[in-house]
Amino acid sequence: MGAKTFNGGIYPPGFKELTCSKEITPANEPEQVLIPLSQHIGAPCKPIVKRRDTVKIGQKIGESAGFVSSTIHASISGTVKEIKPVSGFGQCIVIENDGKQEMDPSVKPNPNPENLSLDEMRNIILEAGIVGLGGAMFPSHVKFAPPEDKPIDEVILNGGECEPYLTADHRVMLEKPDRIIAGLKYIMKIVKCNRGSIGVEDNKMDAVEALRKAAAGSDNIEVVALKAKYPQGGEKQLIEACTGREVPSGGLPMDVGIVVNNVGTAIAVADAIENGTPLIQRVVTVTGNGIKNPANYLARIGTPIRELIEQSGGYTGRIGKLISGGPLMGAALYSDMVPVTKGTSGILALEHSSLDRAEERECVRCAKCVDVCPIGLEPTTIMTYSKMGEWDLANENHVFDCIECGSCSFMCPSRIPLIQHIAHAKNMISQKEREEKEKAAEA
Repeated sequence: MGAKTFNGGIYPPGFKELTCSKEITPANEPEQVLIPLSQHIGAPCKPIVKRRDTVKIGQKIGESAGFVSSTIHASISGTVKEIKPVSGFGQCIVIENDGKQEMDPSVKPNPNPENLSLDEMRNIILEAGIVGLGGAMFPSHVKFAPPEDKPIDEVILNGGECEPYLTADHRVMLEKPDRIIAGLKYIMKIVKCNRGSIGVEDNKMDAVEALRKAAAGSDNIEVVALKAKYPQGGEKQLIEACTGREVPSGGLPMDVGIVVNNVGTAIAVADAIENGTPLIQRVVTVTGNGIKNPANYLARIGTPIRELIEQSGGYTGRIGKLISGGPLMGAALYSDMVPVTKGTSGILALEHSSLDRAEERECVRCAKCVDVCPIGLEPTTIMTYSKMGEWDLANENHVFDCIECGSCSFMCPSRIPLIQHIAHAKNMISQKEREEKEKAAEA
């Protein structure tokens, strides 16, 4: 039987050979960190420290500001220098390292994690500031509290890592498979389900075997080999491939009885429940033809990415694009003095000479974008309505179902930036809805 997959998708060059064999290396301890108050979907947290305060590693420095929010913690010991805005990252707490590496007393092992109640485990996850490490950064304690009318019968861990260049999850699966299984079991217990699975693309069969070995003896956990295809790591595509279930338009995985988490998130859950460790570091792939020595680093949250690049030997030459994440769904960066966040899976530096600068041409109606769309949308139709400012028509064509994976733009022979037009339509529709609500409230 062949590897499982989903409808649509593309096969971009992977470039994973740059780092897939590089073991995770501890990043150099930064002299200063910039820790954003918002590293999650939902309300930014509130700072509970002030300038000149002394902090220790693991100390809570930001309190969640609502149910859909998350806490943040000091990733180094030192002194709070200031709280200031950083473009693109909002308010950040700046901490200068004192070199003492002192742990906060709150970080201590739980002697009997197996005796914790479900609410106690959810609270530990909340207090540890755990969010989705695959990039979405959705607060995990919220995901682990589904409504009573939406029972969960399966937890799926996402080990797809389909984005080109990135290998952080691959290395985590190879080096820490036991911790992934431990985290999966805790998540299954919290959401009260008896079945778990881990989806891994079949270009990472060494990770599949490592996880199967770690899960041996657990009959209710399956490691599923998935066809290496982009965007296999998308929640809906992962669910379709692993279970055959289809998340409805506008719906969530819990609507089909599923909770999805990243493999790195599972490790963070296990570390918090067993060791009392908050989320203060993560694995980051530093890669691309613009990096002298690509590598995978275990980096403190808030580390300026320039320091990781310098640890990798620096740039090879003139850089044309610097990206947080991968080339298809990542975000372009304006500077390398921005921080590593909980959602930073990779830093990609591309040489100026290697960038595709072909000009946009007229649509040739080839329908390649329709063929590869993993959601089954018509990207050109939505693009046309976006250009025309026909927001209602764009909405009627399910613009919000688009996961912005970039498959359509990648395949377009006319080099049309379809995703930019679709994202613009989403923003305009959301703005229109906000304005209508404000008018209704004033009436």
